[in-house]
Amino acid sequence: MANEFDCIVVGAGHGGVEAANAAAKLGVKTLLLTMAKDAIAKMSCNPAIGGLGKGQMTREIDALGGLMGKAIDASGIQFRLLNRSKGPAVRSPRAQADKYKYKEFVRKVLEARENLTIIEAECSDIVVENDKVRAVKTLDGREFKTQTAIITAGTFLRGVMHIGPEQIPGGRRGEPASNALSDCLRNLGLKVERLKTGTPVRIAADSIDFSKIERQDGDEEPVAFSFMTDKIETQQVPCWITYTNDAVHKLLHDNLENSPLYSGQIMSTGPRYCPSIETKILRFPDKERHQIFLEPEDASQTTFYPNGISTSVPKDIQLKMLQLIPGTENARIVHYAYAIEYDYCPATQLKVSLESRKIEGLFMAGQVNGTSGYEEAAAQGLMAGINAVAKIKGTEPFVLGRDQAYIGVMIDDLRTKEITEPYRMFTSRAEYRLTLRADNADRRLTPLAKELGLISEQRWQRFSDKIEKIAKIETYLKNTRTMGKSLWTQLNQPENPFASNIRKDEFIASINPSQEVLESVLIDAKYQGYLAKQEAMIQKFRHLENLKLPEKLDYNKVPHLRAEAKERLTQLRPATLGQAGRIGGITPADITVIQVYISQGLAK
Repeated sequence: MANEFDCIVVGAGHGGVEAANAAAKLGVKTLLLTMAKDAIAKMSCNPAIGGLGKGQMTREIDALGGLMGKAIDASGIQFRLLNRSKGPAVRSPRAQADKYKYKEFVRKVLEARENLTIIEAECSDIVVENDKVRAVKTLDGREFKTQTAIITAGTFLRGVMHIGPEQIPGGRRGEPASNALSDCLRNLGLKVERLKTGTPVRIAADSIDFSKIERQDGDEEPVAFSFMTDKIETQQVPCWITYTNDAVHKLLHDNLENSPLYSGQIMSTGPRYCPSIETKILRFPDKERHQIFLEPEDASQTTFYPNGISTSVPKDIQLKMLQLIPGTENARIVHYAYAIEYDYCPATQLKVSLESRKIEGLFMAGQVNGTSGYEEAAAQGLMAGINAVAKIKGTEPFVLGRDQAYIGVMIDDLRTKEITEPYRMFTSRAEYRLTLRADNADRRLTPLAKELGLISEQRWQRFSDKIEKIAKIETYLKNTRTMGKSLWTQLNQPENPFASNIRKDEFIASINPSQEVLESVLIDAKYQGYLAKQEAMIQKFRHLENLKLPEKLDYNKVPHLRAEAKERLTQLRPATLGQAGRIGGITPADITVIQVYISQGLAK
C-alpha cells in the first residue's frame, strides 16, 4: 500500500541520505521524509568533506558502498592530502566542495534509487505500540506504517539560532525547527539534552581584497575519495589565508556581554575542537592572532566561508570584526553568523546497532546522537540503514569494532563515553590507526560490503583486480633477491632507491599497477614490523571483544561487583566485556569479577 513502508528515514541531511540509500539498496521499501527536497544533503556549514580522521571515515563510507565519497569527487573544487609528509596512519584526504553540485549529485542518486520514495513533510510523531515502532505521523496529518524508523534530525530538534540578543527558532538559516518530533522523543521516555554549535558569516567574493592575503592551492595530483574514481579532472580553485589581530581581539573582549555564549543566553556546550572566535580569544589569551581560511563555497567562487571565526555576536560587531581583518576590510556580508542550540538524545541509550534499547525498531543517527560533522553523521546513517534492514529481515546486526574501522571507534565512543560536547572524529581517537588507514579502507571493509549486498559487481571486480595485483607484486618482491636481500626487505630500509624506482622494474611494469596499488605495496613493506605488532595487540583486544554480555544481564546479582560499576553497567548496557572496560568508572577488577561470573555460567 502507498502508506506502508519497511523503513522510514526522518531527515535528509548527510546521515539521512546514507541511511535511506543503504536501506533501499538492500531491497526494503524505504521512505525518506524531508522538510524540503531542495535541502537534501545540504552543506549548511563548511562545504568541505574529510580532514583528520574524517577523511579516513569518508573512505570507509565509500568502501561500504555509501554516497559521500562519490559525491565529493563529483563536486570537489580543491583537494588536499593532509599530513602528506607524515606517516600513512595520519594522512587524511580533504576536499572543498561546490555545495550546490554536492547536493545535486546526492539528490539525483536518491531519486533514481529503486525501492526509495522521497516525500516533503515534517515528522511530528512516532507511533509506538508495546514498545515497538508501528508508524510515523507527519504534521499535515498523514500516517505511514512502518517496521523501523531512523531519526536523523540534525540540529532541527527545538533548534534556536542566536545572533547577539536575537533568538530565532529554526533548524538552520531559513528553515523551521522540529518541535513536535522533539516532544515525541521525550514522551517516548528517551533522555533528551541540549548541545550547541555555530557557523561564521558568508562573504561576497567580489568584496574581498585577495592582494592582502596568502593563497593556498590544492594538490597538483588530487587524491580521490572514492575507490571507484579513476582521476580527479576538475579544475581546482584556491583557498586563502588571513589572520585575526589585537584589534579584533579587543573588539570581541569589549563586547563579550553581547555574545550569547557569555551573557548567559546560551547554556549548552559547544564543540571544543571548533570553538567560536570569542572562545578562542578567552582560551588562548597570549595568542596574538588566529588563522582564518577563506574557502570558496562553489566553483564560480561567488561566496566565501571564513573558516575560523564562528561567532554569535550581534550583526554590527560581526561587520566591525571583518573590517579589522586583512583582506576583508570592505567585505559584504551575504549571511550573518549564528550559534544554534538544539536537542539531542545521548547515544548511551542505544544498542551497538544504533537501535534504541527502549523502543524496538527505532534507530538514531547523526547529530541527534551528539556528534558534529557531515562525515560522522553519514557514517552513522549508513550503519543505521544497514541495521534497520537487519532488524526487518531478522538477521544479526552489522557491527564494526574499534579494530576494524573509524566508524567502529566512533560508535563505541558514543555508547561508552559521557558526551558533554559535540563529538568529532580525530585520528588520535583510534588505538589502531596504523591499521585503520585511509588507503586501505577498501581492503578492510569492501569484502564485508559484498557479503551485505551493498556494492555492485563492478566495484567488486575492481576491488578483486586490485587485491590480485597487490598479491602478485608482493610475492614477486619477497621472492626476488639482489645483493643478498629480497626486494621486499630493501623496501623496508630508509632512503632505499628501489622504492622511488619501483615502476622501472620489468616485472612490476608488466602488471601496470595503479598508484593506489603501488602505495599499498610500499606501505605494507615499509611498516610490516609495526603492522605485525599492532596485529598482536588487536588479537588481545579481540579476546575481550568476543566475550559477549547478555543484553538483560542483571548486574545487581554479580557478586563482589562494586555499586558504582553495577549502576554504570546497568545504565549503558555494554555489548561485550571489552566495551564494558572502556566505560568511565569501570576498573580492571570489575572486568575480572564479571568474567568469572560469566565463566561460571551464571549470566542469563
